[in-house]
Amino acid sequence: MSSHDAEDLGAENLSEKSRMLPTLPPYDMDDQLLPREPRSAWCCLAWTLLVVTMNSLVFFINLLLMFIIFTIVLLPTIVVVYFGFQCHSRVLHSAARYCKSILDDNSSSALIILGFVIMSPLIVVAMATYCSLARRLRLLMCFQPCSRALYKGVKWRWYEEGGLCSCARGFNTQVKAWV
Repeated sequence: MSSHDAEDLGAENLSEKSRMLPTLPPYDMDDQLLPREPRSAWCCLAWTLLVVTMNSLVFFINLLLMFIIFTIVLLPTIVVVYFGFQCHSRVLHSAARYCKSILDDNSSSALIILGFVIMSPLIVVAMATYCSLARRLRLLMCFQPCSRALYKGVKWRWYEEGGLCSCARGFNTQVKAWV
């Protein structure tokens, strides 16, 4: 028997064993109460509404935070492109004093190009700022699984972490990540 046949035999034997396992076992048995007790239909509906409301609230907080950060960081680009478009004769051609005395079509075109060139690095800075702030506040840990609504005894993710979104627990300064 060659080594190739032995490998095929082992692979065939492995695939037969893997068919016997219906699903993978859970990674952390401490988070679950065995066996889980399902909730009643009305209780499940009420908990589902609570979990969906909480997850939606966390989503909108993340969205608002992202909007504020991107607006502040991209403000120079917005201003430069706005003045470039406002003073260009083929776009808006404003009658403002600074458009007639300072900005002509060439300088307006330069402002538009400059605004779009500096946009890319500022988007990276804005995203890095949002990611570090969301990580520091642990906003993504506030999302709750749907199993919280279906079964009794499922713990809130943030409960053992030290409070809502783990804000009470100290921030780990040893872990660094580059964005």
